[in-house]
Amino acid sequence: MTIAAAADADAGEVLTVQRAAYVSEARLYDNPHLSALTESLASVREAIASEIVLVARAGTRIVGAVRGRVEGTVCHVGRLVVAPDVQGMGLGRRLLLAVEARVPASVRTFALFTGDRSASNLGLYRKLGYKRVREERVADTLSLIHLEKTVP
Repeated sequence: MTIAAAADADAGEVLTVQRAAYVSEARLYDNPHLSALTESLASVREAIASEIVLVARAGTRIVGAVRGRVEGTVCHVGRLVVAPDVQGMGLGRRLLLAVEARVPASVRTFALFTGDRSASNLGLYRKLGYKRVREERVADTLSLIHLEKTVP
């Protein structure tokens, strides 16, 4: 598997993998309207043009992706997705480490969030040094856990 920068031509496949990966999250939260499921192709293209967007490929197939948006000394990590048929093989970890490695040297903090019921996500982030900084209630059935990792 290779990890490289996404190109505009990858946007459709990135969106397909994203939607496939978030189906389990939608079930977990009983919410088919998660932003990752309703995001438009134009929005994915915009992210590819303006953010750090990496894709993981198995041969020619995109099987994962991650985004990093740098604001000053903070990199906001988002949309870390892995195709359902290759989940559990360490690809999410590799993608997260890859985006961390590609930010400017000025970045001092990585920030991300996930839902409070997403135990596997929370476990991965903790293993990679992310610490819980706050919880945000966004709906009766959903709280977001915000985590950060400081660059040594």
